[in-house]
This record gives sequence, structure tokens and C-alpha cells, in this order.
Amino acid sequence: MEYKSGVNIKSWAEEDRPREKLLTKGISALTNAELIAILIGSGTQNESAVELSRKILSSVDNNLNALGKMGIKELTGVKGIGPAKAISIVAALELGRRRKNADMQAKPQITSSADAYTLMRPVMEDLPHEEFWAVFLSRSNKVLEKHHASKGGVSGTVIDVRLILREAILTRASSIILFHNHPSGNLKPSSQDTSLTRKISQAAELVDVKVIDHLIITDAGYYSFADEGML
Repeated sequence: MEYKSGVNIKSWAEEDRPREKLLTKGISALTNAELIAILIGSGTQNESAVELSRKILSSVDNNLNALGKMGIKELTGVKGIGPAKAISIVAALELGRRRKNADMQAKPQITSSADAYTLMRPVMEDLPHEEFWAVFLSRSNKVLEKHHASKGGVSGTVIDVRLILREAILTRASSIILFHNHPSGNLKPSSQDTSLTRKISQAAELVDVKVIDHLIITDAGYYSFADEGML
């Protein structure tokens, strides 16, 4: 809808009011529900776009991280949200993720577990399934490559150690930092996590590459094997 000065906001359809608010007060003045209302464009016969957006947020206890994990199927499970509206929300959330990832194109230097977490957090924190990544570093601990080793289900993923070592050799890495996420939010490593870390570390030593850390990432933070003396 084109904005015209002098038009009383009360005369606007309720689903258009967030747009008017954005134009007059700026985007930072909008609530999360109002931002989503702009994305979905319109409400239903019985609910405005804002009311429908509040219902979406309520379904995830107003947690934007949880919203970021919703797919088309979950969103269309909310009454009033069809595929078109769901696609608009998912596309906007993906753009947000890509924006966070944009500054990862440089080759940063990793000097601590906090640096490693900052590097991979945008990639892994919102995932509803487990993924395993390896980051290969130079002698000066600069990032050479981020390698997506595996994608699994909610409770686990299968790792091919040989492929990780192959990539390490191809990138001429001096060291590796391993990463995987726990969608459950549990930061405690399982016995399988510990065993896999040991297995990859021992195999990497045979090709003169050192595993210097393994981070478990959740929405709440991270666990570092190195910081906890597990390496």
C-alpha cells in the first residue's frame, strides 16, 4: 500500500498499520509480531495479520531462536498460515542467517574457544538436527576452510573420519577444531562424543595434524573439550 500523508492510521486495515508505523517511526519501533505481520502481508477473515503473528510467536513461547528452527510444515500447522505465508517467514529467517554468515567469508584467527564459538555459532545454533563440522587452521591458527562433515537427525549423526582427514591434507592444515551441535540444548558430551573426539585426534596425529578442540554448540552456549581438559 502506498503511504499518503494525512491519512488517519485508524482508517488503515489493521494488517497495514505496522507498515505505517515503520514509515513514521522507523523499523526499530516495531514489535516482533508487527515485523512478522509485514512479512505475511494479511490476516484471515477472523484475525488481523498482527493477531496471527502473535499466535505464531505464542506457539514458540515468543522465542525467536525456536521460530528460526520452524520449517514450512511446522508453520502451516498454525491455523491461518498457509504455504505462501510460511514461505515468506522461512525466507526472511534464512536471509537473517545468511547475513550473520556473511562476515565469515574472511579468514579470522582462532585464539580461544570463544573465537571458535563466534565463528560457528551463526551456522549451528538454530539447527533442529545434528550437524558435524571441522574447521581447518594454518600454523598461525588462521581459518583455512570450514568443512561440513555430516548432517544427521535430532539425536545423532554419522561421521566418516577418513573424509575429515582427507580435507585436512588437501587444505594443508596444521590443526583442526571439531564442532557439533546438540538440538536438545544439553551441553554435556556423551560417551560417543568423547570416543569420537579421541578417535579423530589419534587418526589426525598419523598425518601430523592436531585436533586442538571440539566444541558442542547449543542455543544456550557451548562446551569446549580443550577448556575442560578433555584433550
